[in-house]
Amino acid sequence: MELRHLRYFIAVADAGSLTVAAEQKLHTSQPSLSRQIRDLEQEVGVQLMTRGAQGIELTSAGRAFLDHARMALLQAEAAKEAALRAAQPPRPIFALGFLSGAEIDLLPEVNRVLRGEFPGIEIRLSSDYSPVLVKALMRRKLDAAFIRPEEHMEDLFCRRVRTDPLVFVFPSDHRLASQAAIAAEEIVNETFYLPSKSAPALRRVVLEYFNRAGIDLKPEHEVHNVVHAISMITAMRAVMLLPAYTKRYLPESITTRPVKGEVPTLDLIIAYHKANNSPILKLLLSSVGNFVEARS
Repeated sequence: MELRHLRYFIAVADAGSLTVAAEQKLHTSQPSLSRQIRDLEQEVGVQLMTRGAQGIELTSAGRAFLDHARMALLQAEAAKEAALRAAQPPRPIFALGFLSGAEIDLLPEVNRVLRGEFPGIEIRLSSDYSPVLVKALMRRKLDAAFIRPEEHMEDLFCRRVRTDPLVFVFPSDHRLASQAAIAAEEIVNETFYLPSKSAPALRRVVLEYFNRAGIDLKPEHEVHNVVHAISMITAMRAVMLLPAYTKRYLPESITTRPVKGEVPTLDLIIAYHKANNSPILKLLLSSVGNFVEARS
């Protein structure tokens, strides 16, 4: 019994006709197909199909044989695919994390660089807060991540990618919108929201900026991400300090103004575990400077 016998039998069973199966499915002659079916029945030892007024009909033995024939062909095809996969070189995998929002600028260039050198690479992406990505790097669940500088990064190496200035963000019809730039003291009597502890680096930079200006912030609420910030600024007519790149997410009802005087800034870095010697990582690190150029 050969696989072709099984294919011929299944084709006849599905078509319900030797002639249709021969001419439309198998592209062979009907007498030749009949001989193949007879050979199969001789090998099995029972009659598998009969000719009737409505064409070919399967016997009870034929119906039982049909299910196993289909399974045998599927297993044969699976064995072929498994062999082909085993003969191919392993596909490189690179797990990469992004501070939420940063991937919009960086991912297209990262993708271009990595796939240019490793065409078959699988890039597994994660988008989250920096502290979460740091933990993933420490546990070697990520190969690299674009994040903010965080505390307790002893096992990681870091390289600066760019520096983001902070800008004041508030409703477009706010009284401050008439000014070209905003000083810290001008928001003393405004509803001001602070980034939550889920974004500790940004929170720290904002607090340090107002401390240097001699302003003791007592924010009424905290926000967890850009989407939350948009909702609260719109609903409560609040003011915030956010990285300048967030301007691209803001609706027309919200505007930004630069900081007057000393501008608070926040670095974006690429971090990776000290024990990571991946050639993919080395390529990514060698191209970091190009990412900034492509953005500017």
